[in-house]
Amino acid sequence: MSLGAVLAALADPHRRRVVAELAEAGSDVERTCSSFALPVAKSTATHHFRILSESGLIQLTDYGNRKGVLLRREEVDRRFPGLLALLAAEQR
Repeated sequence: MSLGAVLAALADPHRRRVVAELAEAGSDVERTCSSFALPVAKSTATHHFRILSESGLIQLTDYGNRKGVLLRREEVDRRFPGLLALLAAEQR
């Protein structure tokens, strides 16, 4: 999880919203990709989740016809203390 990859992933407002919603949901809360209701095409949403996963911010779990999204909270907090709180505050 590099600073450059995380900052690039968070440059997009839709991706920031996903991470902020996961941060506010609490520890170990897994949601499906579709539960975020991003105002973009399905292929674009898939792209956003792939970028977040590749940056190390989230973990994606494939359940066949849906994907689970889990924030890698401990790793993010350890590497970038306070980042999740800033993202959550921005969304309020």
